[in-house]
Amino acid sequence: MTLNLRIMLVWLLLVGGGLILVMQSVIGQLPSTIRQASEEVLVDSANLLAELAALHWDQDFASDAPFVMAVERYGARRFDATIWSRHKTEPDFVLYVTDLTGQVMYHTDRTLIGADFSGWRDVQRTLLGGYGARTTRTDPGDENSSFMYVAAPVQRNGELLGVLSVGQPTASFEPFLALAREQLWQRGSLILLASLLLGAVLSLWLTRSIRRLVEYVEKLRRGERAAPPALRERELNRLAQATDAMRAEIDGKQYVEDYVHTLTHEMKSPLSAIRAATELLQEADVPEADQRRFLTNVDMESARLQRLIDRLLSLATVEKKQHLSGVENIDLGQLVKMEIMAKQTRAQPRNVMLQMVCERNLQVTGERFLLEQAVSNLLDNAIEFSPDNSAVKIKLDGDAERVWLMISNAGPPIPDYALARIFERFYSLPRPGSQRKSTGLGLSFVSEVAQLHQGEVRLRNLPERGVQAILWLPART
Repeated sequence: MTLNLRIMLVWLLLVGGGLILVMQSVIGQLPSTIRQASEEVLVDSANLLAELAALHWDQDFASDAPFVMAVERYGARRFDATIWSRHKTEPDFVLYVTDLTGQVMYHTDRTLIGADFSGWRDVQRTLLGGYGARTTRTDPGDENSSFMYVAAPVQRNGELLGVLSVGQPTASFEPFLALAREQLWQRGSLILLASLLLGAVLSLWLTRSIRRLVEYVEKLRRGERAAPPALRERELNRLAQATDAMRAEIDGKQYVEDYVHTLTHEMKSPLSAIRAATELLQEADVPEADQRRFLTNVDMESARLQRLIDRLLSLATVEKKQHLSGVENIDLGQLVKMEIMAKQTRAQPRNVMLQMVCERNLQVTGERFLLEQAVSNLLDNAIEFSPDNSAVKIKLDGDAERVWLMISNAGPPIPDYALARIFERFYSLPRPGSQRKSTGLGLSFVSEVAQLHQGEVRLRNLPERGVQAILWLPART
């Protein structure tokens, strides 16, 4: 299971579980809350009607008494009231009046007039001076048959005359309860859906940084160059920086070991030649011609060591770079022209022509110095392997995505065994004519520069004769 999915599930469990618990608690409290609100209305209604009943007490609630007639007219009313989703059309109130003994003097259900209600809690507690209320089922087996009653004392001049009770069926609350439950579940579902979307966004936001960090580590594992990602989360950013520092330390140690080994190997040959020449020069009676030859060898091998060290330093600088700095937009055609002009002094003594074809403006983005050095190394390599009185052809072209530089000469083909190793450090082939080898660092430098610029370099043998180097670079966007 992915981290993204785990975060989503944990978020859903926390938010969904919490929301369901709250919803169940609220819905569980709804019936009592609505009954409490209704009871308050019944208290006000009972006390108001009790005051009216006191005005007509002396009439004994006969059928022609104004109070009784008013209640009867109320019972005959028909309403047209839409209360939320419930359409109310008829009265629900039940009303009765008892005397000081609890005997019913008046009841909206005339069959109960004269009944003894002294045992009912609402009447009994009110006669004792307390607050009387009760809930009673008309059918013990039917929960929806419950009525809630609230009583109020009927008084005149401070004297208790009797009790008036007002009742309301609890079934009248059910439409409001059902509507409230439905709306709560609907809104709860919307909240849950919104929370799910928020959780998805949160999960993607959190895992995005982690994915960037993982991609960075994967690139390092594959040996690719990559700069540590700049992450907003402070802890993850510290981890990225620590990973980069650790990579630099590990690479540095391995880098030094490799270079010490290869440099020691490459320096053995010129140092041996210099030592042999100096030993011979120390001998007595060395002919002057031999002395000049030995001194020439010492000079040549010393120059070779100098070139080796200079190029090694340049290559080390490039290899340690993880990303470009000082990036600018560069006209590659103009850069190549400048390098061709600089190479004329090397090409003219052997009558090697440098021919360039560039039919349009080609722009790239990168470090000018590194690209100049890469092009310079490719031109040096092409000139050195070209036969006398031949041409080095340079062509630039490109499309919307890439720009490529092709440098071709008419030199001998690269042996098959060398094609796979041509970009290795210190690997070099003998030059035509002199059979001397270079430092073997020029093409390795070009390869490193190409990788830093997200490009690529290749060498291939041409079908007719000669070798072609192709440098691809991303076009400026």
